[in-house]
Parts: sequence; structure tokens; C-alpha cells
Amino acid sequence: MKLDGKNVIVTGASSGIGAAFCRSIVAKKGVVYGLARRKDRLDSLKKELGANFHPVVLDITDEAAVSKWVDDTFNANNRPDALINNAGLGKFGNIEDLSLEDWHTMMNVNLNGVFYITRKLVPHFKASDSHSHIINIASVAGLMGNPKISGYNVTKFGLRGFSEALFKELRFDKIKVTCVYPGSIATEFFEKAGAETHSHMMQSEDVASTIVHILETADNFLIDEITLRPLNPKPPES
Repeated sequence: MKLDGKNVIVTGASSGIGAAFCRSIVAKKGVVYGLARRKDRLDSLKKELGANFHPVVLDITDEAAVSKWVDDTFNANNRPDALINNAGLGKFGNIEDLSLEDWHTMMNVNLNGVFYITRKLVPHFKASDSHSHIINIASVAGLMGNPKISGYNVTKFGLRGFSEALFKELRFDKIKVTCVYPGSIATEFFEKAGAETHSHMMQSEDVASTIVHILETADNFLIDEITLRPLNPKPPES
């Protein structure tokens, strides 16, 4: 897909790798609809990126709001071309200490939100004359279980299964589906989870350049799964 003039929806666009995706796509002259809840962050990105960035203040766990936004935004004259399901969060701890609220929040953002927006955009992708692409940002936690992240594991294993099923369901409709399994990235995600970031983690810009490469592959060439890791994941002082 040549990104010049293409409409790309990015969820979780206000910071971290989501904001990096937006910058990289706009640099390729793509048009980005950046979805997030934090208006101030989106407004800052708008000032930085200009006319090709459309800030959308939206909670992807609100199915009615997601449906309305898609219906109001896309039509036969303005088709979406790609979706990057990036919004996600992690709540970590021993299973007996994981609150019901934290469990349901992860399920709603990491799985339900992905389902809500994907199911609304797929009919537009199918109606398009061009190839389309869905990229789901999972985690290495979708490949292996580990102590104290059981709830997060559930959501990312679920996203892995969702992606594989969609790949097989949509491949003959000219719709690519890619699931990405990143390791540690130096973003707010780890800070919010109570962990410190360091310079040996992957950088958002490097992850974004990889995603852009995947989007730009030839129409009949699909990378359905990819794992991204820092070569040396240990903090520099260790």
C-alpha cells in the first residue's frame, strides 16, 4: 500500500507508539484519524502534524460512540484504508490481588474496543476497490504466560486468536491482517504499570518505522505475525 493519501485509523494515538505511528504515517503523506481520550494530547499532535492529522476524542470501549463516529466519518466517497488497533493497557499483580475493576478495564480496552471498531470498519474495507490492512498491536505477553500478568496475558492471547481468525476470514476480500508482538518499549505503558523505562528498551520511532514498512508491502505480500524485541533488554547499569 502506498500511504500517500490513504486513510489510516490509529487508536491510542495520543502518546507512545500510537503517536509515533501517526507521525510516521503523516510523514509518508498519509491521512491519520488519531483516536484517544486525551484531547490536550491530540490537540498538540494536530499542531505538530497539520492538516493530514484528524484528532478524534473517543473512548473505544463505548460501542455506541464508536459506531456513530464510523458512520459519520466514512462513506463511499471517503473510505478507510487501514486500521491500527494500538490502544491497550496492563494491570499487573498476583491473581488474588487483581481487582475486578482492573480485570474488566483490560478486557474492555484490549479486546472489546478492538472488536467494536474492527467490526464497523470491515464492511468499508470490503467495499473498497483497493487492498486494506488491519494491524493489531498485541505483546510478547500474547505468546507466553508469566506470573503477575495473567489478566494481561488473557487479553493478548485473545488478540492473537482474533487476529489469526480474521486473517483467514478476510484474506480473500483483499484485507490483510497482521498481529504484532512487541517486547519492552520505552513508553508511558511501563510507567503506568509501575515499572521504570530505560535506554535498552525499544524506541517508539523504531517500532513505528517497522509498522510503516508492513503497511507499505506489496498487495499480495502479507506479514501476518511479527515479534519485535530489544536485543539486550537489561538496563544499562546491569
